[in-house]
Amino acid sequence: MTLELFLLLASALFAVGTYGALSQQSVVMVMMGLELMVNGVIVAAAAFWYFLAPAAPDGQVLVLVVIAAMTVDMAMGFAVVTLLFRAKDADMTDMAAELKR
Repeated sequence: MTLELFLLLASALFAVGTYGALSQQSVVMVMMGLELMVNGVIVAAAAFWYFLAPAAPDGQVLVLVVIAAMTVDMAMGFAVVTLLFRAKDADMTDMAAELKR
């Protein structure tokens, strides 16, 4: 495997995530698109780490920190979506936009 193949995979994940985040109206599907975009960034960062400095643990620590932050972010996002759905029965992005003051 070469760096180009990993970067191709990362860009494909990012592109699919971008399409998913921009084309969907369901809040959950938008969040899944954002998660795919972050996964593409993680794959690219891990590939650069592996091919540029495989002996240094800095890349592994960075990838683990990003994965942990993504996990917390998605858990909080899904909690907000669940609360929004229970309170206002809003599951689409245009319904959620009407909740502004």
